[in-house]
Amino acid sequence: MVGFDVKAEWERARRGWSRVDKQTAVVLLFAAFSVILQMNYGNRGFFRQEVAPLLTDNYSGLYGWIWWFGIQGILGFVLPVAILRLGFRNSWSAMGLGLGDWKLASKIALLYLPLMALGTWFLSATPEFMTKYPHYSPAARDWGVFFVYESFFLLYWVGWEYLWRGFVLFGTARAFGIMAIFVQTVPFAILHYEKPMPEAMLSIIGGVALGALVWRTRSFWIAVPIHAAQMMILDAWCSLRVRSGVTGTGFSALLDLFG
Repeated sequence: MVGFDVKAEWERARRGWSRVDKQTAVVLLFAAFSVILQMNYGNRGFFRQEVAPLLTDNYSGLYGWIWWFGIQGILGFVLPVAILRLGFRNSWSAMGLGLGDWKLASKIALLYLPLMALGTWFLSATPEFMTKYPHYSPAARDWGVFFVYESFFLLYWVGWEYLWRGFVLFGTARAFGIMAIFVQTVPFAILHYEKPMPEAMLSIIGGVALGALVWRTRSFWIAVPIHAAQMMILDAWCSLRVRSGVTGTGFSALLDLFG
């Protein structure tokens, strides 16, 4: 029987652990933890079953969306920022929350957003999109509800983007360097496994591209308008069409939309 030297193995484990970058380990483990929490307790199904029964007055379906968006904002942004800032004393720029190369980021945003607005204008004219967006349909007919819904939707996008393009990207950069771009892409792409195949495959390209863009500008903020704009602008176009009854895509239709 081969002997087992507990003391020697403990010493090897201790030496191995001493070489682990503690911040990288905590970042990757918390990212996994936050996804599991969001999927199990941050979804609207959990809200309807466990939280909604506690709300006895003026319950609205909007609350489920606020719950989902808000939990993602907390798990993806608030807690990760607290971990890096308070737990590991990172500077704001080291966490990807500085301005970075804001001039380059601004130029990219100015080029991208008009193209996205144009593309979603045409998409919003199709019945499939007009009847689906915003996901909370009462928001399409009530501007007060719309702005509450979209405000929390923006919080969702901040949480979603920071979790990968901020927390994981910059939080593991000390250990992985530029390879952190690919580290953050893997879980991001895996979470698209239920999407249609073209979208799922594009998420790999999109994850690398967004990660590289954030790495280049040294600020995660550019990722929010790049990723969130397509959904939020589409919501706005569809809401305007529902309220006005305009279905065309020409310039006259655009004028009628605001007429």
